[in-house]
Amino acid sequence: MKEYRAYYFRLYPTLEQQRQISRTFGCVRFVYNYFLSYQKEHGVKKSYDLCKELKNLSKQDVFLKEVDSCALRCAIFHLENAYKNFFAKRSSYPKYKSKYSYQSYRTNCIRSSYKGKEYNNIELDMIAKTIKLPKLGKVKIRGYRNTKEIKGKVVNATVIKEATNKYYVSVIVEEGRLYQEKVIPKTIVGIDLGIKDLMITSDGKRYEKQKGITKYERRIRRLQKELSRREKESKNYFKTKERLARLYSKLKNSRKHYQNEIANEIVEEHDIIVTEDLKVKEMSKGNRLAKYIFDASFHKICSLLEWKSKKKGKYYYKVNSYYPSSQICCHCGFKNEKIKNLKIRSYECPRCGFKNDRDINASINIRYEGLKLYYQS
Repeated sequence: MKEYRAYYFRLYPTLEQQRQISRTFGCVRFVYNYFLSYQKEHGVKKSYDLCKELKNLSKQDVFLKEVDSCALRCAIFHLENAYKNFFAKRSSYPKYKSKYSYQSYRTNCIRSSYKGKEYNNIELDMIAKTIKLPKLGKVKIRGYRNTKEIKGKVVNATVIKEATNKYYVSVIVEEGRLYQEKVIPKTIVGIDLGIKDLMITSDGKRYEKQKGITKYERRIRRLQKELSRREKESKNYFKTKERLARLYSKLKNSRKHYQNEIANEIVEEHDIIVTEDLKVKEMSKGNRLAKYIFDASFHKICSLLEWKSKKKGKYYYKVNSYYPSSQICCHCGFKNEKIKNLKIRSYECPRCGFKNDRDINASINIRYEGLKLYYQS
């Protein structure tokens, strides 16, 4: 079975390489927009038919020959995927690409052999910290400092330029077995997700919500006001826009680091991990706490726990979102519907008289429910 893994690197292109990347972005955008107009006029056609038209287009517009031909063909396949998503009602009708929006292009790895020696147009050298890309040659990279070699076949590479004017490359590699065999479980943990505390485990451990977010939010608000006062398309406008993008990037990276830190700790310590299957959209509708719900990034944390558990051969389960974990007493099983009010943080069970902490009680109930799911599977 083929399994794929993505490696994400920071790119450090020279000035000439930056110009070539910008040319490729422009040509890919031109091809995408041209064939979007073509499909509107002549009806939707298959990507292979459009690739034949691309040959005629490159003869007409000679500047297309200056960039990687694989990247141009990939633009056509991206357009086909956009139409597939539209017909499957997963997205809206394809739109024209703009140079002011997300900038990226993908190129496929082509292999050939000559006199018993194999040649690839995309090559990763983890010792010299370089990547060879079509039309760019060798570009300096940074990332995965402890990895000396990446085993497997490179499938494709996506070059990205962020709004911060930083360059990145995402390399898809076809590897062998990525996931370990399932372990014999010895420990289990139930996790209650919240706003006051981000995560509360059935062991009684609390993970606080991330600190430092308000600092970034204050700076972002100030820069947004400054940007609104700038004259559009002016030099100062783009300078402020870049500063704002850098702040957003710092906020995103700090969140990502904190979430990975928590997920790694939980997966290392436990063999069965159980969380709630929260419906964030329903929770946030008409709720004054909507901002804090979105800030908590429940879906991202759960997806990290699921992926890391699968990778290490551990078990991950989601409890039904309508399971009343907070209302059931974890000692006697009595369901008290009066506890629906979120202001009640601790209460005494009317049946057994045990004093329950709302969040810890919920996480213990989630653990019990997860144990049932494990034995049923």
